[in-house]
Amino acid sequence: MAYSINVSLSNRQLQLLQDGRLVRSYPVGIGKIATATPTGTFRIINKAPNPGGAFGAMWMGLNKPHYGIHGTNNPQSIGHYVSKGCIRMYNRDVLALSRIVPIGTTVTIRP
Repeated sequence: MAYSINVSLSNRQLQLLQDGRLVRSYPVGIGKIATATPTGTFRIINKAPNPGGAFGAMWMGLNKPHYGIHGTNNPQSIGHYVSKGCIRMYNRDVLALSRIVPIGTTVTIRP
């Protein structure tokens, strides 16, 4: 079973796919205009539980330095343009996602 992640910036949604089929969809917060979330295809290269502060309960780093998918200590920010370019999720959602996807999972971010 191969997992992949698609992020729609315009919809502020992260979709988890398994073998190309939608498994789950999550609301996300994304980068502000001045610090927009980059588009393209990346990979998850590491995971760090409880990174602290604004990163919430989990950090999953991408192969673009300083960018990742992470939780938040500000749940009201989900669904908005709020981050410095990262993809922000509710802590419960990022923990659930991190248990499913392995390191190496492809993350495609589209406008």
